[in-house]
Amino acid sequence: MGFALVCVPALVLLLGPAEGVVLANCAAGAISLVGLSGGWRRVRPGAMVPLCVAAACTVPAGVWLTRRLPEPDLMLVMGTLVTVAVLLVLRGARVPALRGTKGALAAGAVGGFMNSAAGVGGPPISLYAVNAEWTVREFVPNAQFYGVVVNAFSLTANGLPHLTAPRWTWIATALTAGALTGHALSPRIPEKRARALVLTLALAGGITAVGKGIWGL
Repeated sequence: MGFALVCVPALVLLLGPAEGVVLANCAAGAISLVGLSGGWRRVRPGAMVPLCVAAACTVPAGVWLTRRLPEPDLMLVMGTLVTVAVLLVLRGARVPALRGTKGALAAGAVGGFMNSAAGVGGPPISLYAVNAEWTVREFVPNAQFYGVVVNAFSLTANGLPHLTAPRWTWIATALTAGALTGHALSPRIPEKRARALVLTLALAGGITAVGKGIWGL
C-alpha cells in the first residue's frame, strides 16, 4: 500500500494517468508477490475470499472510468482518491460497517475500483484490517495476497504498460535498488517515523495531482 500511495502520483505526473496507473499496478503486484513468498502460510483464506471476489466485480468499473474521462478529469479523480485515502489512513477511521463479511465485501469492492482506476487499492483494506482488529503480523501477508490478486485483475483488464525494453530495465533496476535500500534501512528507522514519511509523501503527491488536474480543466 505504501509503495502505491507514494509512486502513483509521481508516475501519473510523469507518464500520464493511464500509463502511470498500469505501471503502478504492475510494480505493486510484483512487490506483493515477492513479499508474500515469505509469509503465505499466514494468509487467511476465509477472510480473503470476500475481499477478492468483491474486487473482481468492481475492477471493470474502474477501467471503464479511466477510458472515458479526459486526462485532466482523470488526474483530478486520481489525486482526490489518493488524498482522501491518505487522510482516512492517517485517522485510522473506525467504521462499524467495515466489520464482518459485509465489511470485507465493501472494502474489497472499493479497493478493486480504486486499484484499477487510480492504482491505489490498499487503503480500504487497511481500514478493514483496523476495524477487524488485525495485528500487523496478520495484516501484512493478507494485504500482500490481496495486492497480488487485485493487481492481477487490474492488469488483465488494463493490459501491460507500453514501454520500451530500456525503460523496463530501468524500472526493474529501480525497484530492486529501492527494495534493497528499504530492507537495509528498515531496522534503523522507527516504524512510526517511516509511516509518517510515506503518508506525507503520498499526501503531497495526491495534492499535486489534484492541482495539475484543476489546472488542465
